[in-house]
Amino acid sequence: MPVLSLPRWLRRILWFSAMLLLVALATLLARAFEARRMPELMPWHRLALDHEVDADWLAAHPDWAGYLDNEQQLFDELHQRLAAAAVAGRLRYEVDSRIGRVEGQHDWNRSFELTPAAPRGGVLLLHGLTDSPYSVRTLAALYADAGFAVIAPRLPGHGSVPAGLLDVRWQDWRAVVPIAMRELRARVGPDRPLHILGYSNGGALALDYALDALDADPADLPPPRQLVLVSPMIGLRPFAGLSRWLPLFGGISYFEKSRWLDILPEYNPFKYNSFPVNGAVQSYLLTTRLQARLLALAASGRNRQLPPILGFQSVLDDTVSSHAVVHDLFEKLPANGSALVLLDINRANLLGPLFTTSAAHALDILHDGRPQTYRVDVIGNADPHTLGVAERRYDAGSERAIERALPLAFPAEVYSLSHVALPFACDDPLYGLAPRPDEDYGIRLGTLALRGERSALLVGADQFNRLGCNPFFDYLVERIMLTLPAAVPAPAPVAASAPAP
Repeated sequence: MPVLSLPRWLRRILWFSAMLLLVALATLLARAFEARRMPELMPWHRLALDHEVDADWLAAHPDWAGYLDNEQQLFDELHQRLAAAAVAGRLRYEVDSRIGRVEGQHDWNRSFELTPAAPRGGVLLLHGLTDSPYSVRTLAALYADAGFAVIAPRLPGHGSVPAGLLDVRWQDWRAVVPIAMRELRARVGPDRPLHILGYSNGGALALDYALDALDADPADLPPPRQLVLVSPMIGLRPFAGLSRWLPLFGGISYFEKSRWLDILPEYNPFKYNSFPVNGAVQSYLLTTRLQARLLALAASGRNRQLPPILGFQSVLDDTVSSHAVVHDLFEKLPANGSALVLLDINRANLLGPLFTTSAAHALDILHDGRPQTYRVDVIGNADPHTLGVAERRYDAGSERAIERALPLAFPAEVYSLSHVALPFACDDPLYGLAPRPDEDYGIRLGTLALRGERSALLVGADQFNRLGCNPFFDYLVERIMLTLPAAVPAPAPVAASAPAP
């Protein structure tokens, strides 16, 4: 029986597909060889901690007290494992390190909670990727002072060692949220409001939970009455999706470094500096799922069931997509009292002529002045020649800006905010430009103004150029406090956090 030959067009498609596959494999293999040139992996890049939890464990142990008990065992194990693999040196995890908390201080790498007497409500605060609960500690204290019970969980894979993100899944982070929300509901009672504040990747988790709660029994998933999203991770660059293939050869010990995007010295006591590829992949999977859910919700008209959202976003953000925050989230919202605060670049900065075209026009792309279903507040220079700033408010449905001068200013050396700056005050003891002296973690990352000869530092100077605190933090606080129940006393007017020009 003669063998039928394939049609020419099919042979060409198969040939082209085979060539494409070979090119992709060759590219990934070249990247694996290139990754071998990164610094050597240390014990904290390889430790797999037995007491780290995942979604399956959390499904079997769905209570907050059990989560905290297991976390204690996790950190006990971490200290024992690091002691057994001791490395001499002065950085985090090393035996001579001064970086981190001192005896008697709270370890902000771990979950924490604040419960005032007779709480008016409850708030869940969710930190970001590679981060720890330290990033929400100041905001947590503000809520507690306003009478809110606070829970700020350490999400799986975080706060311990960078290797914790090598195999974590986004479902593991997600599984913590309902446990903490049920605990909050139990603490504040059935009638008090629950809020969620999410920073970066925590913003995606907050929104994902709010969508889940729309169709759930309130006893299982207590619905939030308000969301506050700070630099929310609604979308990432397309490369994040492609990055899932980068560790293709990572299972081979010779190429194990290909599982990492960065291998850096660990000089930050409350955030990983090294970054596994899997971290980016899991955030990409979470955000693509979230975008699809938001699109479907808007198409069905059920988006009007969402709680109001207050968002804060720097127009320049090298971590998340500012475009996605505006177009994939806020433009999908109904007229439900939501508001977005956009933090513009410093247009009075002497570096103005050096801005790229995309940076100079970032605000115009995000907000062109057309009426929206949500309020837009633009925080930027009062005029192009002064460091002082103003709020330009566009109410929902209006294209007319209402301007209000603020007693705030850009620091002269700052040309823009950044993804990592927004939740930190400028007196933060770790990230602040003018850190308060009552806490010392062995390093003050916000004050580093590097001048000197090249090749003297363990890391590139660019690691410290990103602004780590928010000169408009008092404005952020003012806006957040206005989302609380009316029974809470109104906050004092926003106070200056930077000298007037």
